[in-house]
Parts: sequence; C-alpha cells; structure tokens
Amino acid sequence: MLFALNTPVAFAALVVSFLLGLTLRSVAIRLTARTLGIAERRDSIAPRPREDVDPFGAVAAAIGGMGWGKKISVDEIPRFRGRGRAAMVFLAGPLTCIVLGEILIGAYALAFPDNVLGLIGPADVLLGIRGPAGQVILLSLGVGLLSFGLLAIIPIPPLDGFGVLYFALRKPGPGIQWMRLWFEDKNIGVLILLICCLFPLPYSFLLRILDALGLLFLRLWG
Repeated sequence: MLFALNTPVAFAALVVSFLLGLTLRSVAIRLTARTLGIAERRDSIAPRPREDVDPFGAVAAAIGGMGWGKKISVDEIPRFRGRGRAAMVFLAGPLTCIVLGEILIGAYALAFPDNVLGLIGPADVLLGIRGPAGQVILLSLGVGLLSFGLLAIIPIPPLDGFGVLYFALRKPGPGIQWMRLWFEDKNIGVLILLICCLFPLPYSFLLRILDALGLLFLRLWG
C-alpha cells in the first residue's frame, strides 16, 4: 500500500479495504462456526483486534500491496463434527471478501461505463490509480477486498486456504504434517510471503500472484 502514497485517495481507500477485509473475515469465520455448530451460540461474532490482526500480515499489506489476518490453527477446529463444516469455517472469510469485492467492482463498472477494467489488472490498482475521487475509492475498495480474499485462499500457512486444504484431505499424511511443522510452527510460510512482498522491487512477486489470480475477476466487468 505504501506504493500508493503518491495518490492519497487511493492509498486511503486501500487501507480501508484491508481493515474492512480483516473485519469481514473475522465476523464471517465466527458466524459460520456458530451456525455450523462448531462454536458455542453464545460466543460473540464481533471483531477482536488482538485476535484478528496479524502484525506480519499488516507489514505485508504495507510493503507488498495486501496482507492477511491472524492465523487460525487447524487444531482449533474440531474435525469430528465433519470435514466439510471445518473447511467452510476457513473458507467463509475469503469468500465473503471476494464476493463483496466483486459487488463493489460491479457497481463501479455499472456506475462508470467508460472504465479501464479491460486494460488493467489488480496490481495496477494496488499500486495506486489516479482519477476522479469517487471512481478511485470505489475501485480501490473493490480490488482491495478481492485481493485480500484471493490471498487468504492460497493453501499455505498462515493463510486460510491451508485450513481448507487440510480438512479436504480424508486423512492428512506425513507431507501435510511436514508442511504444518515448517510452514506453521516454524513460520516459514510467513517468511516466504514476506520475501514475496519485498522482491523484486517495485513489482513484487506477491503483486504478480494477486494480479494473476484476480485478472479474470476484473475482466468479468471489463
């Protein structure tokens, strides 16, 4: 997001999109867990900053364009209630952000027919776009949320996609346990993601990944 500092309106909208993504993710996860009987119904679904914000995810958002929320260990979700239910808890946050991001991008496409969605990718927006304030805010919010959700769904710890992968397996074998040991317990996953945020500059690997994952979502409205 720091790349967008030269366009203050875009920068502010991207910061809001990240904070909104964190909030939507936490609410969606808790609501899904409670609805599916994995969490107690009396448990609050309200955001809890200390439990929802990952400092490394915030750093990644600042230097790499987008970040992630606090890791949820697969040990926290009971497997005996059903693998599908457990996977849905991890999937709820990313899907909520992706859907809302697409709604905002669709609203942008409908409100501004002469747009540039057919010419740009998510990375162009995350680097900071210029234009009328209303257009910049709406597009930056939509692409920011979309990117937050797409990043979260990548199946490596500390991202939510790993939980989806873990519970999709009928019986996690040595390979997945090795991945948990190194990527989750020893934080290799965080290290790899931060390296992807930093190199190569100024167009990092993380931005390239988000650009590839999100390009189709923009082209749907282009």
